[in-house]
Amino acid sequence: MPIPIVNSIASWFLKKRFHQIELFLKYPHEVQNELLFSLLKFAKDTEVGKQYDFGSIKSYEEFNERLPIVNYEAVQPQIERARQGEHNIFWPSPIKWFAKSSGTTNAKSKFIPVSTESLEECHYAAGKDLLCMYLNNNEGSQLFTGKSLRLGGSKELYKENGTVFGDLSAILIDNMPFWAEFSSTPSSKVSLMSEWETKMQAIVEETIDENVTSLAGVPSWMLVLLNNILDNTGKESLFDIWPNLEVYFHGGVSFNPYIEQYRSILPKKSFKYYEIYNASEGFFAIQDQNYSGDLLLMLDYGIFYEFIPMDAYGTSEQKAIPLSKVELNKNYAVVITTNAGLWRYKIGDTVRFVSLNPYRIKVSGRTKHHINAFGEELIIENAEDALKKVCKRTGAEIVDYTAAPIFMKGKEKGAHEWLIEFKTPPNNFNYFSELFDNALKALNSDYEAKRYNNMTLNKPTIHQARPNLFYDWLKQNDKLGGQHKVPRLSNTRDYLDELLSLND
Repeated sequence: MPIPIVNSIASWFLKKRFHQIELFLKYPHEVQNELLFSLLKFAKDTEVGKQYDFGSIKSYEEFNERLPIVNYEAVQPQIERARQGEHNIFWPSPIKWFAKSSGTTNAKSKFIPVSTESLEECHYAAGKDLLCMYLNNNEGSQLFTGKSLRLGGSKELYKENGTVFGDLSAILIDNMPFWAEFSSTPSSKVSLMSEWETKMQAIVEETIDENVTSLAGVPSWMLVLLNNILDNTGKESLFDIWPNLEVYFHGGVSFNPYIEQYRSILPKKSFKYYEIYNASEGFFAIQDQNYSGDLLLMLDYGIFYEFIPMDAYGTSEQKAIPLSKVELNKNYAVVITTNAGLWRYKIGDTVRFVSLNPYRIKVSGRTKHHINAFGEELIIENAEDALKKVCKRTGAEIVDYTAAPIFMKGKEKGAHEWLIEFKTPPNNFNYFSELFDNALKALNSDYEAKRYNNMTLNKPTIHQARPNLFYDWLKQNDKLGGQHKVPRLSNTRDYLDELLSLND
């Protein structure tokens, strides 16, 4: 199709969609309220709908009082039944797809339901909106003169009892409209390859001669791929390979540790970076302005939002509030009700509102300690369980510990760096480290994927802390006693670097 026609179609869709976006920008609370009652009405005859009598709920206050706020463990039995082929449990239309991801307390992986409605009205709608916003802000864009280099997950899709599970990215690629294949590279066949090293080389070979105008993928994985492409071509800048490259759409992990590395291989000030905020549970927010890290909360994707103030999170005072009650610059845990049958579900993320008109957010972290610098979603429960197993095997005893990422530098891989104070140290640190690495792989499938053949993460580095290091650090920071605790896992190196300097 000639480029002028493609641009005309895109322009028509852009104008049509912006009319709808303007509606929720102007009437955010009315749009959210209407959405909530449409979800309740649609699901009133499901098992969950009958349990809580959705049909009789007439106000948000009734919805708030009647339905409990839940985590994955609470709904896992229902999801498992759906995975076995049962229908109409929490959503009326059959759920065929389940996005597999890590991060739960009691399971290596969680399986998030993905309905036809959430695919079409949320995930794919968001993809179109992302392009709309970018094109609206960049009228001279030549995006459609070339292709988008997309980088999804490296896992296969697995079929069980008539249902399918795998990475969300694999599900999206497998269900993608036929026309999308023509505007993307690599092909779906290569994108869905499961063996990462083979896939990497196939992507290099398939994309190197294409006219790539945009990039899309998680920063840590994408950086590995782009460095591979530079190695294969002997070039120092990606513009020497793809001169028309103009934007990178990214999400999944914090971009801050990678900014300078991307700027070194994309050395043009005019190059754009557009951030998205999505997860297996849904697509939530999009950067709607050039050169801004603020994300516009999308209010018409079939997701009803509630927020728990973090200063009361996990206490007897915990209470969720609707969008209309949020305040600027406060941290909130996100609770969602979705068009895939998740009802008042805690996704584990925290956000901070930087604007209330329109509603724009920044993702501020997780409700639990974690490391997610490379998409590995390592949570404190993983660390505690792994250390417990390894100490039992080696006879070691631990007093305190903390961990943080070793960020990628140039072509060097990332890793996790641990500082552990032992009451009884292991006899062999290398053996301890190997056992610990393997234990984390067994507990967390995302960590296991990133560690595969050292493609993204090298093996962990472990330091032995001197006696009383953590006590001295807490004392130095006036944090002895009370509720003060050693930070176990962090996405930044602030705590670790301070402790390491004190350890020296």
